[in-house]
Amino acid sequence: MKTVQLLLLSVLCTAATAHADDLLQVWAQARAADPVLRQAAALSGAQEAASREARAALLPQWQLQRSELHETGGTRWNTTTSSISQPLIDLAALRQWDASRSDASAQAARLVAAEQAARQRVATAYFGLLSAQAQLATARANEDAFARQVSEAETRFKAGLSAQVEADQSRAYRELARTGTLAAEAAVADAREALAQLTGSTPPTLQPLGKTLAAQPLPDDAEAWAQRALQANPELRALQLDVQASEQRITAARAGHLPTLSLGLDTTRQRGDGVSAFDASRTPTQVALRLTVPLFAGGATAAAADRAGFQRAAAQEQLEAGRRAVLREVRAEHLAVSQGAAQLQATQAAVEAAERALEATRTGLALGTRSTTDLLLAIQTLAGAQNAQTNARHRHVLALLALHQAAGSLGDAELAAVNALLESR
Repeated sequence: MKTVQLLLLSVLCTAATAHADDLLQVWAQARAADPVLRQAAALSGAQEAASREARAALLPQWQLQRSELHETGGTRWNTTTSSISQPLIDLAALRQWDASRSDASAQAARLVAAEQAARQRVATAYFGLLSAQAQLATARANEDAFARQVSEAETRFKAGLSAQVEADQSRAYRELARTGTLAAEAAVADAREALAQLTGSTPPTLQPLGKTLAAQPLPDDAEAWAQRALQANPELRALQLDVQASEQRITAARAGHLPTLSLGLDTTRQRGDGVSAFDASRTPTQVALRLTVPLFAGGATAAAADRAGFQRAAAQEQLEAGRRAVLREVRAEHLAVSQGAAQLQATQAAVEAAERALEATRTGLALGTRSTTDLLLAIQTLAGAQNAQTNARHRHVLALLALHQAAGSLGDAELAAVNALLESR
């Protein structure tokens, strides 16, 4: 078998003997450890708490106050006051609560979007590491092939069958290949750290894609996916809720001009030296309806309404920008998936052609019809074709996941479907 293929297969077989985690296992680790995802969950919880805080303004309020008074003659007494109030009509507080609930729903939608983005980041890091490892294996095999050519060229030179220039040229290609190997090793280390950044630990050996990968079919055309994204994309849903919350805040700000009505229950109790027996035996209780009519607040109410209006306009523009970005992303990813089949076929054909060309060049060199330069270039061409094939395979599955993410449908089921394409243990 060809030298490059033998070395590449030996590396892959050695890796396969070790325990390998699949995509779902890595996702489970990242789901528990990814700080970005945990931050999104914390923000969602904080906004939910803020909604409950806004609701408190519409619920009963109870305050208990106690004061003590001391006079120079030694007389002292204390007063305990209990005040309970229940808002009956407060449109501003009601609309603020509505806005806060919309904010909580928006943050919950952003949490869903963060989970989908985390799935995509895990898959990208997973296949990024696989790509880097495959390119490193190819680079090492490429370097070894050039080293073999250096040895053969030196042997022919010593036998007087070739010039020194052939050995020097082969040695130059080998050293350049060494720089490629070093760069590939650095890329593997960085890709490993990128995955560890999500999982919180150094990633184990990963299961690669199966040797045969058919292009994944698309059930609908690009516009069908675009319409699906407009309905289901959680980021767009969050932006729509932002607009809704801003409209509710406009109503709340304008309600600052309106009267409020509340029911109050106040009790007072006095005890001490300076309190008569009659007063000490009494606990006066007052029940009152309190009507508050705001007259003038220095223009603060009108300014708050203006500010809320500008915030709504900004939210509407952000929604439109998000809608356009989602449509562009959906169409681009749909095109990438659609072209996946052609790319897989083209890179597979390129690898097969490069393998045949390398064998023919080796034969031609032995017969004297091909030069050392031809052989060195053929080795390089095969390495490039193998890297292109690996990248095309990984890009295809990542584009499918990215399409689901843009459409708002990247769940565990979609990740499991990609996981099923990996090599079985």
